[in-house]
Amino acid sequence: MALLIDGYNLLNVTGIFAQAGPGTELHRTRLAFLNFLASSFTKRQRSTTTIVFDAAGAPPGLPHLISHEGMTIHFARRHSNADELIEELLENWVSPRTLTVVSSDHRVQRAARRRGATYIDSEQWYAELKTTRRKRRATAKDTTAKPTDALSPDELAYWLKEFGDVPSIPPDAESLFPPGYAEDVEREES
Repeated sequence: MALLIDGYNLLNVTGIFAQAGPGTELHRTRLAFLNFLASSFTKRQRSTTTIVFDAAGAPPGLPHLISHEGMTIHFARRHSNADELIEELLENWVSPRTLTVVSSDHRVQRAARRRGATYIDSEQWYAELKTTRRKRRATAKDTTAKPTDALSPDELAYWLKEFGDVPSIPPDAESLFPPGYAEDVEREES
């Protein structure tokens, strides 16, 4: 399902802020937000994600359209605000029933409803995204965890105490026996 995100509306609920660095604080914050979203999505999800930012009073030279990690980013330079551009994008969306609009703005939600698109409040969508990220990290940790059948140092000490020290067998123990020894032992046992 494609996503159409009201950029600053969602950014305001995330608590993402700029780190020190070059450019304006707004630019760095927006970039941190876009990087967060990109890291939250698969490549396929990024390719179907469109984010719209207000651009009233933007500095000269700001493009109206860019791509970031496969996501399409619109700046509403030729519109009074992002809502107006989102409404225009909704009107021109080929299959709005396959679209989810992320915005808490009622104007945007009404426009989505008129076109048959799904919409969700930014706060709710962000909470669901954080839950998904947490589950993904937990799953990743589970797959990298040590095997559960390995003994802890305390368990090993207990069993060594119980049964005494077991002589260690070198990994190349087979080289200690003549060729065919294992087959001879097997025949004798049967």
